[in-house]
Amino acid sequence: MKIRKIDHICIAVRDLEKARKIYEEDLGLELYGTYVAESEKIRVARYYVGDVALELMESTAPDGEVAKFIEKRGEGFFLISYRVDDVDEALAELKAKRRKTIDQKPRELLGNRYAFIHHPQDLCGVLTEVLDGEFDYDK
Repeated sequence: MKIRKIDHICIAVRDLEKARKIYEEDLGLELYGTYVAESEKIRVARYYVGDVALELMESTAPDGEVAKFIEKRGEGFFLISYRVDDVDEALAELKAKRRKTIDQKPRELLGNRYAFIHHPQDLCGVLTEVLDGEFDYDK
């Protein structure tokens, strides 16, 4: 699998507005846009640092993955997303290498197809996502 670049890094936060204030006012990041992904139970603020996006993620439900993560580990680094040419091909290659994946086929959100690799422990404790497509939403 050829990873083309780091697409985005996600940070799990309890309070998106409070986190935004810190990242925008104190660190000087410029907001690219916000979105809600009901399927993932998240509300997100997206920024760019060079070509890499930084996303602050707040759970919209107590049973969401971000809420579970914060309950177990507290706020902080949640996942890294790598851009690949084709998620289907990446999943097939991972399967051939006997790597478990959470997703057997790509999910879709905002013009991207993406899949999660199973067990962060397999990747040094980091939840990892591969994606293709172009990020597209109304800012």
